[in-house]
Amino acid sequence: MRRYDTLINPEIEGLLDTTESKFGLVVLGARRARQITSYYGQLGEGLGASVPPQITSTFRKPLSMALEEVSVGKIVPIELPDEPEIEEVVEAEAEAEAEAEVLMGEESGETSSENDESA
Repeated sequence: MRRYDTLINPEIEGLLDTTESKFGLVVLGARRARQITSYYGQLGEGLGASVPPQITSTFRKPLSMALEEVSVGKIVPIELPDEPEIEEVVEAEAEAEAEAEVLMGEESGETSSENDESA
């Protein structure tokens, strides 16, 4: 019986050990496959902006190459910091504006009693 290399080789169970979830594995493989595709697309142009495949592979498809790189350990996932919520950003900007107004008032020599009298 002839054995064909497919997406199942390397084993999915072994690949899941490198990531926290199946979704993380899919995203990691897809991003790396796009980088490999971009590399092969830029070969004739001499740009060198993309990272070449990190292993010598018998696979022809970029996704298979990417998953093989993950299984060998050449490509590892990194954890990006969470982006702050929009409300937190708005609150931080409001606090910064309030502090700037206080500092501007102190630099111009105004006091809070003068502001109360003019109102």
